[in-house]
Amino acid sequence: MKRFLISACLIGLNTKYDGGNNIEPCFCEMVKKGVAVPFCPEQAGGLPTPRDCSEIADGDGRDAIDGKARVITDKGQDVTENFLRGAKEALKLTKLLNADKAILKSKSPSCGCKCIYDGTFKKSLRRGMGVTAAYLQEHGINVIDSDEYLKQK
Repeated sequence: MKRFLISACLIGLNTKYDGGNNIEPCFCEMVKKGVAVPFCPEQAGGLPTPRDCSEIADGDGRDAIDGKARVITDKGQDVTENFLRGAKEALKLTKLLNADKAILKSKSPSCGCKCIYDGTFKKSLRRGMGVTAAYLQEHGINVIDSDEYLKQK
């Protein structure tokens, strides 16, 4: 059976920065059926839950991977290395699962696939990917935006 990765917050695990989750019943069913495996790259990268809100400044996840942008908290702390570490752990898990896709949380600085917050902490969005989404995509994993997935259901 082919399994895939899914953002842990989407199945009700309290992994969001604020200690909450983004539960969607259809995603919970995927885990119950054994086709999806939950994962939180921010926790895997060493960040606590709850944690300070983070956004990517001066670019997106691809830029952060290339060293051209930084992931910064709303208190000014640079957490780029944590985000990069979490992305690498996500890729390890996809390889272990022999997975070729991941359903990732929209707008997240880790998991966003289509758009992310713009680094100003003013809830403004811009096109681009989060760090984990970009890293997985660069390594051949099909990343699927959770909001887009739900619209198609």
